[in-house]
Amino acid sequence: MKKWLLIIIFAGMVGWTLYETVEWNSTSEPASETEEGSVSDAEDENLEQPSISEEDIGLNEGDYAPDFTLETLAGEEVSLWDFRGQKVMVNFWATWCPPCRAEMPDMQEMYEEYDDIKILAVNLTETEPGVDQVEEFTEDFGLTFPILLDHEVEVAGIYDIQPIPTSYMIDSEGKVQSIAFGALNKDMMVQRFDNMD
Repeated sequence: MKKWLLIIIFAGMVGWTLYETVEWNSTSEPASETEEGSVSDAEDENLEQPSISEEDIGLNEGDYAPDFTLETLAGEEVSLWDFRGQKVMVNFWATWCPPCRAEMPDMQEMYEEYDDIKILAVNLTETEPGVDQVEEFTEDFGLTFPILLDHEVEVAGIYDIQPIPTSYMIDSEGKVQSIAFGALNKDMMVQRFDNMD
């Protein structure tokens, strides 16, 4: 009797999950049409959003990297989508992290030398004493690439960040090409970008 009850409960859970998935997908289609319409209004054909299914978005190599929007230290909103068509390093870091401090000069040097490589440094701002410390760190290291403030560490959660620094190397199509756990030096960064298409 218990066995049949468990089977019925399991079947119900599977059925409900399928129902919710179908319901969600049907409501998401109009939103993507709206996004495509607003992108085409931007007059830049290179930014036309390809149709990407939810199954293709993820954190593994070959997956489309999850999009996000954060505010920079300068007060501007920046989205990963803004950099589609370019190679991007999304680096998760904090000022109190010694390996993060160690790799920042190499990141800055690479950013200055390679025009075709973009860096988005996502600061885990919730773990900081305050934004002032992030600003001071940026000035001390002479960083000129965008510093994004993840106030609620929401984006770090989406990217399942455990150790920091962690860097996602994303190709011009928006796909994850490699993931680095721990600090990288300039040669390692360049090599990872050179291995991209």
